[in-house]
Amino acid sequence: MQQLTPAGENIISDISRRYNLSFDSAVRMLVSVNLGGGRMAQFSCPELGSGQWMRGGMTMVGNMFNYGLKNTVNNLCGELANALASTQMFPPAAQGQSGGNNWWPVDLGSPSSSGSQNNIRYAFFPQTQRLVVERDGQVTVFNTLNHQISGVSQQQGGNTSLTFSSQFGTISTLGLPLISGPGLLPVSSNNFAEPPVSRFQPAPPPPPPPVQQNYLPSQGASDVMGLLEKLGQLRDSGILTDNEFVAKKTELLNRL
Repeated sequence: MQQLTPAGENIISDISRRYNLSFDSAVRMLVSVNLGGGRMAQFSCPELGSGQWMRGGMTMVGNMFNYGLKNTVNNLCGELANALASTQMFPPAAQGQSGGNNWWPVDLGSPSSSGSQNNIRYAFFPQTQRLVVERDGQVTVFNTLNHQISGVSQQQGGNTSLTFSSQFGTISTLGLPLISGPGLLPVSSNNFAEPPVSRFQPAPPPPPPPVQQNYLPSQGASDVMGLLEKLGQLRDSGILTDNEFVAKKTELLNRL
């Protein structure tokens, strides 16, 4: 469990009693609010469930229609944020270590601005030209040179590096001199699943169906003889010439 100062323990004991929470759950909510810079919190604890709080904004809980729980979370987080702003709730962290209210190196003093996004916290110290960033529990200190930092944002998509706004425009922390810590190399991410590799070759398509040939059905001898008699009558009457008669006769005989 997160260690507290004596004053912090007294405040959390009072808050846990008034909100009917266990001491551990109250500390867990305090840590969530602290990670959000006192302005927001993403929390998860057995007694309150999971959700998100934003000062002056929307409070979301697991049961969206439980307005009593929303009001409890909103009041609780508001008190915890006020306690963080007015009281040393956590012991000062040793240089280069995270945790506590002052997670940056103690010799830097107080930052002019600080905040957090996802798993990253930052604090800017213009008097010493230092930007301190904590990612995944590791603290990195940068030399800000002559930049006057007015805001820090986390890049989305293919990496999790930071950019900041200065009088020279938008600058990446990757371009700042590294004083101490592991730095902030981009962490690649793949948002799409790789297609599965099949061990089998696809079956070839079936061959096209054979072309149906149209053949005249064979005719019996009696039918052919009847047609030949009719052809003879057509020739005798002058309708067919001798050559036409011979051609038709040959065609009929081939049907046998």
